[in-house]
Amino acid sequence: MATKIFAAPSPHIHGGETTRRIMGDVVLALIPALAVSCYILGLRVLLITAVSVAGCVVFEYLIQRFLLKGRTTIGDLSAVVTGVILAFNLPLGIPLWIVLIGALVAIGVGKMTFGGLGCNPFNPALTGRIFLLIAYPVQMTDWTTGVPEKMLDADTLTGSTMLADVKAGLYSVSEVDFFQMFGGHMNGSMGEIGSFALILGGLYLLWRRVITWHIPVAILGTMALFAAIVGLEQGGDIIWQMPLFHILAGGALLGAIFMATDYSTSPMTHKGMVIYGVGIGLLTMIIRLWGAYPEGMSFAIFIMNAATPLINKYCRPKRFGTK
Repeated sequence: MATKIFAAPSPHIHGGETTRRIMGDVVLALIPALAVSCYILGLRVLLITAVSVAGCVVFEYLIQRFLLKGRTTIGDLSAVVTGVILAFNLPLGIPLWIVLIGALVAIGVGKMTFGGLGCNPFNPALTGRIFLLIAYPVQMTDWTTGVPEKMLDADTLTGSTMLADVKAGLYSVSEVDFFQMFGGHMNGSMGEIGSFALILGGLYLLWRRVITWHIPVAILGTMALFAAIVGLEQGGDIIWQMPLFHILAGGALLGAIFMATDYSTSPMTHKGMVIYGVGIGLLTMIIRLWGAYPEGMSFAIFIMNAATPLINKYCRPKRFGTK
């Protein structure tokens, strides 16, 4: 009897990784930042996160069940990851109905409109965040509503964000307490304030090989170099203080580690990842220093998401056997 030969496309060896396992690792990596946020800001953090996650999961199920009429994929935990990251981009006092609108836009527009996980050109949580920032700018930039009473005497938690204050010239970077920033005592979205917790989560993802170092290092390194060059004009300690400030303030760490590294929206090759990361770093600093918004990470990632297909086209690996 003749031997049967089967022809199949690559890959031919399965590494054992599944979408559920990868998304589960991302959720675990986000837990330290969630814990720090709860400790500093209170239990309302859990409420907002729960509403965001529940909204993303329910909207994904309803869209797949009744609009697309296909199998549901809520079990792969991708909707959970979207919900947590979306919540991390929101201020503590955000009304819950706005959280649900953000979840609907993130899943309905940012993800399912393009065919679901793996087909979306833009990060879903980022899509929801940018929509809310444009549609509800007052609520999305209110850093005082909902802050626990024990924090009301802390200047760093009751006014605008440090990025906004420095941009407005209210104080200099040289006056910033970097130990407080690193420990989470600064204004910002719920998931932005725990710098050391975000770094811990990033190290976990690197250890689990969920992400590589190329995108985070390219983003943060470009931001640090850009900030150092700008700091040369003022001289003194500002040369090292400016890079450290821009890395710790705002959504730099959250964006570089957890949002820019999204598989569906980032380049496939290491060379492409570096180009992508450098672009995000440059755009972030240009927007922060000379744009209308004090924060530029979300817009920078969104723009470079759109450039990812072009980067992939010109950064293709060489075919095996070619020179």
